[in-house]
Amino acid sequence: MTPSILFVCTGNICRSAMAEGFLRRALDLRFGLDGPQVVSCGAWGWEGSPAVGEAVAAAAEREVDIRGHVGQRLEPELVLPAVLVVGMTAEHRDAVAAMVPHAASKSFTLKEVARLLEALPEPAAGKGFEPAELGARVARADALRRSGFAGNPLDEDIVDPLGMPIDTFRAIAWEIDELCERLAGGLFGRAPVPTEAKEEEA
Repeated sequence: MTPSILFVCTGNICRSAMAEGFLRRALDLRFGLDGPQVVSCGAWGWEGSPAVGEAVAAAAEREVDIRGHVGQRLEPELVLPAVLVVGMTAEHRDAVAAMVPHAASKSFTLKEVARLLEALPEPAAGKGFEPAELGARVARADALRRSGFAGNPLDEDIVDPLGMPIDTFRAIAWEIDELCERLAGGLFGRAPVPTEAKEEEA
């Protein structure tokens, strides 16, 4: 199986569904169809449920289509092949470690892993996807974490917008989108400059 990045939230109908869509877009810019598989699930997932309408709308406003999303529950079979597991909160990260203890070293919150990766030397951009390098990058982030890198432990969680107004979903979508772009950059380097932008600069 292609090494995967697994997002985890509570129900897999809001935050992790949007994160899956946003990261897929960021990776498509870098690798096309040859990048890592991105999957999402919920620690107490609503199996078979679509993303809620507000999440679909907020993602669409950011030009990502998650209408086809189908919720699934966190299971060991999803964790085991993943090279990186990303929770929306510390509770989700810890739920993964409780279910699969040896996955603790590859499990982070989204904010935590973005900060850790940005504290490492920047990866070289423009190369094709290499699974071994993804694993090595995650291992270096974990080593930095274990060395005592604190980041900001008081700001690890992304708020659950379920049941909140659409403007809350928009704010959370913006936050997740920005963090997913930082995650992609921290793992694989900066996105290539679009051809149109290159032509304008020439």
